[in-house]
Amino acid sequence: MSRDLGFGHEAHPLIGRLVRDVASGAEGLLMAVVVEEVATQYGPCWTRRAYIRQQGGGRELPTAVGNIEPVAAR
Repeated sequence: MSRDLGFGHEAHPLIGRLVRDVASGAEGLLMAVVVEEVATQYGPCWTRRAYIRQQGGGRELPTAVGNIEPVAAR
């Protein structure tokens, strides 16, 4: 299990590395893994989300932690 870094952030071995979101195919640096409350049709629930910053910066793409995989160096 990941180590709690406060404010819902968790340590993760891929933070700062190039990863791919298998759901969307997007690639970028894994910036954070956060446990956060999200709204669902059944009410709020807690989930672990990974935040990926794509090349060029801008907004970070949220995805499920289970959707990330490391990208081999090119």
